[in-house]
Amino acid sequence: MSKILMAVTAADSLTLADGTAHPTGFWAEELVVAHRELTRAGHDVLIATPGGRPAPVDPGSLNADVVGDATRVEEFRAYLQTIRADLEAPAALGDIVATDFAAVVLPGGHGPMADLAFDEDLGRLLVAADAAQLLIAPFCHGPAGLLSATAPDGRFAFSGRTLTVFTDEEETTGGLGENTPWFVATTLRDRGATVEGGAPWSSHVVRDGNLISGQNPQSSHAVAQTLLEALNA
Repeated sequence: MSKILMAVTAADSLTLADGTAHPTGFWAEELVVAHRELTRAGHDVLIATPGGRPAPVDPGSLNADVVGDATRVEEFRAYLQTIRADLEAPAALGDIVATDFAAVVLPGGHGPMADLAFDEDLGRLLVAADAAQLLIAPFCHGPAGLLSATAPDGRFAFSGRTLTVFTDEEETTGGLGENTPWFVATTLRDRGATVEGGAPWSSHVVRDGNLISGQNPQSSHAVAQTLLEALNA
């Protein structure tokens, strides 16, 4: 079985456009589904964050009114409790060698907009992973982390690649709204990526070679399954 690196945000707050602080972190469903499906398949998942700081869960992702299903929220809470030690004391991205792994997974939540998008250690790992044709699987707001990756020639390492991400429409209607400090989909497009969006709030996965991306929380299972198929190929 393979070793999988899960690069997770350590940010518990995001400064909004109006200057206020918004509680954030990783989105529970996304991390839980990816971690659970990969480990159930026998893969070894290592959680790592910037500086090895604890990985906080976005409180909204454990709010039944937000998620819309109290039973699922309790399911997420229970699973997070089983990996609590890994979340509280993760590895540091700066200590990781990309080629020790078969894949890099980046779950979302708004947290990656606050740290992973600008993290030099993650950028180094992603450039090395892409050069080695390792699988890279960001989803929802996780593709914000791709923005950290600068190629040796100074260009955005994923310029010209096709991917999907939480859309501007989803951000406006069900995310942070007009108070979002920046739109991930627009920024990726401006940096040269080809961004393909599916219907809002529906499962949508795009694969471009070793890059497997998902649009939103609803895409979590499909991203995990596409990644598992790629690992088994």
